[in-house]
Amino acid sequence: MQVSEVDNDVKTSSEAKGLAKNELGEFEFIVAIVIWYEVLYAVNLVSKHLQEKDMLIDVAIEKVKGLISFFQGYRETGFLEALEAAKGIALELDIGTTFRKKRTIKRKRHFDEKADDTNVATLSPEELFRREYFITLVDQAIASLTRRFEQYQEYQKNFGFLFTSDSLQSLDSQSLKSSCDNLEAALKRDGKSDIDADELYTELRFLQDFIPKENMGPLEILKFLKRHDCFPNAAIAYRILLTIPVTVASAERSFSKLKLLKSYLRCTMTQERLNSLAMIALESGLLEKINYEDIIEDFISKNTKRMMLFK
Repeated sequence: MQVSEVDNDVKTSSEAKGLAKNELGEFEFIVAIVIWYEVLYAVNLVSKHLQEKDMLIDVAIEKVKGLISFFQGYRETGFLEALEAAKGIALELDIGTTFRKKRTIKRKRHFDEKADDTNVATLSPEELFRREYFITLVDQAIASLTRRFEQYQEYQKNFGFLFTSDSLQSLDSQSLKSSCDNLEAALKRDGKSDIDADELYTELRFLQDFIPKENMGPLEILKFLKRHDCFPNAAIAYRILLTIPVTVASAERSFSKLKLLKSYLRCTMTQERLNSLAMIALESGLLEKINYEDIIEDFISKNTKRMMLFK
């Protein structure tokens, strides 16, 4: 409204006034803003957790399941809550709290057409907005989450028995053998697999009694296996589990860094040098903790000619 009153351009002033009165000043717009806030707030909260460096895939699965469950519950009760919140905002802005009734367009019906019993004209503007806007939006969010993270279910199917020490210890012999066979088949390529199912089964059977009783995650279990160098297949399985990417955030950061490193001034850079520079840029925090003097001394000590050169 301030733009429509101050701006000297007639077209700009008219467009601003039309937006203020017919779009932004409508109760429907306020309700839509409240709905989008709730949806994006929940998604952003989970997204921030998934992008943490120490995020494990079993925790990510639980968070995504919780987000989908939230949207399923929000689909049933969220619209009434959004209406109440929007009414409070509308009263502060001196805006009406009713939905604008849209004019129904009547279409001529041919003689051989049957009457449509589900005529939208019988629905109230509020119910029409709930059905065509709110339900559609939430359903799309649920479908997108389910489709985007459906691969998590495949990971859980193959690696689920390794997620925690409790889940590993709860399996009987038959279930453990079946899980090891499934994991070998999942890791097999060109007739070769990273693990042997029979050997993995034997190692995990021994590990069920050997591992400490307190519940441990995959990272703690892998550290425990490294202290006892007699579980080669189990160590490989846990290393693969811990390197499964939870999100694509790391890849996105890599491409962002690549734009800075591979500039037109470095167009002739080799792949090896580019990989090294990308690693330095991505792990800059770790690089700051390295003592360069020790690296230089180690580099010199490996060659007699270098020792003579740097004296």
